[in-house]
Amino acid sequence: MPDALRRQLRLVRGIRSFRLLFFATFGSGIGNWLAVVALTVDVYDRTGSAAWVSALWIANVLPAIVIGLFLGPLIDRMSRRRLMVGADLARLAVFAVLPFLGSATAVVAAALVAGVANWFFRPAVYAGLPNLLPAKDLAAGNALLQATEWATTAAGPLLGGVLVATAGVDLAYWINAATFLLSAALIVRIPAGLLQSERAISRGHWRDIGEGISVIARSRALLTVIVVWGIVQISSGWMNVSEIVLAKVTFSSGAFGYGLLWATTGVGLVVGSILGGEWVERRGVPVVYPLALAAMAVAELLVALSPNVWVAAAAMALSGLGNGAAFVTNVLLVQRGAADAVRGRAFTVIMSSSFVMLSLAMLTAGPFIDAVGPRWVWVAMSAVVWFATLVAVAMTRPLGVPDRPPPPMRPVIPERSRLRI
Repeated sequence: MPDALRRQLRLVRGIRSFRLLFFATFGSGIGNWLAVVALTVDVYDRTGSAAWVSALWIANVLPAIVIGLFLGPLIDRMSRRRLMVGADLARLAVFAVLPFLGSATAVVAAALVAGVANWFFRPAVYAGLPNLLPAKDLAAGNALLQATEWATTAAGPLLGGVLVATAGVDLAYWINAATFLLSAALIVRIPAGLLQSERAISRGHWRDIGEGISVIARSRALLTVIVVWGIVQISSGWMNVSEIVLAKVTFSSGAFGYGLLWATTGVGLVVGSILGGEWVERRGVPVVYPLALAAMAVAELLVALSPNVWVAAAAMALSGLGNGAAFVTNVLLVQRGAADAVRGRAFTVIMSSSFVMLSLAMLTAGPFIDAVGPRWVWVAMSAVVWFATLVAVAMTRPLGVPDRPPPPMRPVIPERSRLRI
């Protein structure tokens, strides 16, 4: 077992609150990705239309953008534990109701509600994590949670496919609901004060939103994430659309080839996430972040030049490795670059901007692929990530990761008044 993974698992064994959060996020992650297959199959079987499937995916992405732009302050003003438990219960209700819905419109609407809950839950987890772990263990804790998320990305769809194929979508919905019940039961056992050391005092919703944006503008660490990862999302959007064309047309490998590319990427993401935290601790952000991005750029060029799907799959593992390490670095920069009272808003604004860039890239991907073919698209993807790497070098050169976040921007409630539910 790698030393990095051994250290991360010691955190699970040794810190009760982190252990509860770890198993809660693992359970809800399996549920999320199991739902991807069940919902997609359900909507397509009801309509036979790819347009309806697109509507389903938009229902998942749109809440991330809206929450990031307009509702991020709630993650700092409310109890994060209450918010996470509420998100789990909302998703539980959605999937308990889904077997009884009679139209594709109702299914997409239910998916939209689940999407809203998803995108409150995730930033609340990452905003609260620095309060659960000692500063020296934060990188390791991030790495383990992110590796687990990528692992559920592979395991959840596989489990969902087996369940839907053998028993239909209703059983998948019921099991999915049970994962959210388990997650809520675990999170409610975490003391609220351990997820939130400070509570923001609102000056008005729109001023709170402006403060979330201004904290990013004043922090080099947060600016680095929003600029660099925004550029990378252009490549990610083109990848999402072109990968199926590359597998089926360029490599003539069919659905198997597409699944192979997905699977090897997932392996790389898990490994990169596990090792990324330790690399940052040993080498620092200015070294690890550009190298992780460079690995992605090299891998995408290798995919473009690959003679067959097997070589491309090996390159995708390298891409996933770099992506996993870079994502862990992103999370760590936000956690250490924003005070607890504004950390939730920092996460939601950055996530929102990333999804805007991703959506715009996916909108342009189809015409781009049709015009030049998938190989040249992957060459362009590599060029985009190389540019992001150069920007990362420039922005992280003077950047150090502080031991503690900057002082809060506004008055906070004293320790004796920590949140309770």
